[in-house]
Amino acid sequence: MTTPAFSAPIGRDRILAVIERNFTATRFGPSYWILVLAGLFDPLFYLIAVGAALGAMMDKPIVYDGHAVSFTAFVAPAMLATSAISSVMGVSIAGFYAKLQYARTFEVMLFTPVRTFEIVVGELFWAVVRSTLFSTLFLCVLVAMRQVTPGEAFVALPAAVLTGAAFSAAGMAVTTYVRGWQDFDLIAIAQTAMMLFSGTFFPVTAYPQVIETIVQLTPLYHAIELLRMSTLGQVSPAHAVHVGYLLLMLAGCLALTHRRIDKRLRG
Repeated sequence: MTTPAFSAPIGRDRILAVIERNFTATRFGPSYWILVLAGLFDPLFYLIAVGAALGAMMDKPIVYDGHAVSFTAFVAPAMLATSAISSVMGVSIAGFYAKLQYARTFEVMLFTPVRTFEIVVGELFWAVVRSTLFSTLFLCVLVAMRQVTPGEAFVALPAAVLTGAAFSAAGMAVTTYVRGWQDFDLIAIAQTAMMLFSGTFFPVTAYPQVIETIVQLTPLYHAIELLRMSTLGQVSPAHAVHVGYLLLMLAGCLALTHRRIDKRLRG
């Protein structure tokens, strides 16, 4: 019989052991840092090609929450959200699936005092470390491009970290349902659809009311809006709504992931 994850104290040292294992298994040679920098290229290309180039062709600024902002300033936080999410997807989906399905890493861990919920939390924190690195680098680029001030970047970083954590938990939860590598194509399609329709390049108010309401229920919309409000220096009650949505998503997906892999590994 499995002990419920929340009925006993979570072992901090055991979680750190999971993180240390991932750190040790990662090769931090020149090729790794090339991959890290390569992960920034995709959102940066969108920002430069769509934000800066297309924005220069637009006559009027975008009106966001009653304020006129440039197209590049509007798109930049959305690209920050995309960078934070992309940085965790490889770890929390492909990497998590490989450990669960092929390497049997988690099964081996259960021969130690580490419990399944501590494995999940350790994997989450490892992904968040990666997401924080990507988000920090991306914010440095935005500061260098003068799209945000250092103060706005400082405020936006916790929001980016929360975004990475919430999507990391969601990625692990989705992975527990993956039947094979072919399902990753469906995940990629869902990611692309969210990026295109979640208010990345234009306000969602441009949609018909029904579609706008549907978009406002998606997680990427809340992540983008939270980061957009942070980088544009706007504070409103909606801030709490976006944070609450991502926190609920984080907690719910963590609980679901634990339940499914605990049943799978111990069943």
